[in-house]
Amino acid sequence: MSKSENFFEKVYDVAKKIPYGRVTSYGAIAKYLGAAKSARMVGWAMNACNGDETIPAHRVVNRKGMITGKHHFSGINLMQQLLESEGLMIKNDKIVNFEATFWNPSKNLK
Repeated sequence: MSKSENFFEKVYDVAKKIPYGRVTSYGAIAKYLGAAKSARMVGWAMNACNGDETIPAHRVVNRKGMITGKHHFSGINLMQQLLESEGLMIKNDKIVNFEATFWNPSKNLK
C-alpha cells in the first residue's frame, strides 16, 4: 500500500466516525491525522472513495461550511439532499449554522 493509499484509508476511518447530522472539514481531518497542510489531499480522498456508501463523504465540507465537493456526487444536488435528509439546512451551497453542526475530530476522537 502506498503512502497516499494509507493516508486515504486513515481519512476514510475518520469520515466514518462523523455523526449523523454533523459535518467536518477537509482541514479538520487533515489536522487530526497530523497533516495540517493536507486538506486538499483529504478532498482527493473523498473524491476517490467513488460513492462507497460506507464513507459519508457528504459530511465533509470546506472550512467555511461550503459544500464545495458537490460536483463529485452523482445526481442533481445529491450532496445537499443527503445533508438535508440529516436535518442540516443549506443556503447558497453553505451549511446554515455551520459552527453548531461542526464536528471536530481532534476534540471528539481520542
